[in-house]
Amino acid sequence: MIHEIQLVVSPEEAANPDTIKTIVSKQLFTSSSNITFIKTLKRSVDARSRNIKINLKLEVYVNEQPPHAVSYKINYENATNKKPVIVVGAGPAGLFAALQLIENGWKPIVVERGKDVKNRRRDLAAINKQHLVNPNSNYCFGEGGAGTYSDGKLYTRSTKRGDITKVLETFVAHGADENILIEAHPHIGTNKLPKIIEAIRKTIIDAGGEVHFNKQVTDLIIKNNTVQGVVCTDLENNIAVEFIADSIILATGHSSRDIFELLHSKNILIEAKTFAMGVRVEHPQELIDSLQYHCGINEVANKRNYLPAASYSLVQQVLGRGVYSFCMCPGGIIAPCATAPGEVVTNGWSPSKRNNPFANSGMVVTIEPEDLKQYQQHGALAGLRYQQALEKMAWKAGGQTQTAPAQQLQDFINNKLSPTLPLTSYQPGVVSAPLHSLLPESIGKRLQIGFSQFGKKMRGYVSNDAVIVGVESRTSSPVRIPRDALSLQHPQIKGLYPCGEGAGYAGGIVSAAIDGQKCANAIASILIK
Repeated sequence: MIHEIQLVVSPEEAANPDTIKTIVSKQLFTSSSNITFIKTLKRSVDARSRNIKINLKLEVYVNEQPPHAVSYKINYENATNKKPVIVVGAGPAGLFAALQLIENGWKPIVVERGKDVKNRRRDLAAINKQHLVNPNSNYCFGEGGAGTYSDGKLYTRSTKRGDITKVLETFVAHGADENILIEAHPHIGTNKLPKIIEAIRKTIIDAGGEVHFNKQVTDLIIKNNTVQGVVCTDLENNIAVEFIADSIILATGHSSRDIFELLHSKNILIEAKTFAMGVRVEHPQELIDSLQYHCGINEVANKRNYLPAASYSLVQQVLGRGVYSFCMCPGGIIAPCATAPGEVVTNGWSPSKRNNPFANSGMVVTIEPEDLKQYQQHGALAGLRYQQALEKMAWKAGGQTQTAPAQQLQDFINNKLSPTLPLTSYQPGVVSAPLHSLLPESIGKRLQIGFSQFGKKMRGYVSNDAVIVGVESRTSSPVRIPRDALSLQHPQIKGLYPCGEGAGYAGGIVSAAIDGQKCANAIASILIK
């Protein structure tokens, strides 16, 4: 027989397969020798008290043959001679849209302004070590999008948006560890994502699709309010090239400001949307472990024999606004994510083992229309201009390089310039700056109150062992590109499918991938092959 059971066990028990087998046999009133296989379906950590528990959902085979190994690969029909669809952007929304198009019998032509994952590394090294920002190849632009080199967290609240399991299984089919199908908070890691992204590209090309790098979209070809194709600048040869198709999935990511500018200049409707801005806060990982696992610093090493690097999620209403943690990276690194010279932008990522000595998180404040009054003349681009102003402020405060302004957390709360700064993972370096006065009061004051409240929830969280680094400004797009709720096409332009984070319909790798699939399916439901 095959049984599905739930177990609540200690971390030590969960780490020992023989112990789990013994516990399962007792629960099923059978001999452990009758158990032929135990498959973990779900696993999560409950650390709400000192008595930490692991929740397991198991499939137990009793006197049954173990299941065969599962292959998650899809055998795609070749799309070489199928009708083309242009996909702008090779982030998760674009790549998963391309895969779904092939599955549906279309030929995707993916155009990406950045470089492939291998060649992106040189530009990331340049921004970290030489403070040189390549506006077309950086942590945000290039194959795989921002997620490739900024963490690879796969958990999402988007359970009603689409098939999360299919997204995770697609990652497994291309080289991700099967544990992402099990963990409550699945995570691939920046060190592993590049090869997985390369494998997805290979699948697209082997199935007859096309992927073109260093192709920056500079115009849309539109006739009678219907798309005909795109005009790109070939960044390697500095020439204009055209790609022709009557359907375009616009999956350009939250930092493709030139696309917002292009649409705005062509009087194609875009809308302002809610977003958030703030700072990155970084603590020693062992401090976060001790707080979350309810133990002393000297006990952390033993806890970590059985438990992952601890994370946290914090939210507080402050003066009528949400203040909350964003993209928390245990055992992670703060990364320089500027997409143009003259700005400093921070984000965070973690390797698969999450074994770096620091934990960092965005700590941000919701931005409301009243904050944007001085930018009202920019219409739907007001939020974008606000972002740019704060990023330029951070650049100036850091010394007009990628060195970032920083402050000890306790000093920030107390309106005090930090005489020294603790070690930080931010590779370009940090310089002491009065972020409490440099940030707009609508952000700075709320962060001060929010951090104080978080310190009451996690005693020890507020200290000068922690450092804040500015600014965290790309939590999401400040602009939405509208689309019809059913057809997913732009209300003015037939054949244009705004998609993913850049269009305002996703917030992370999984939700972006799901939205890419949705747009591909919308095309299949409307057009004739």
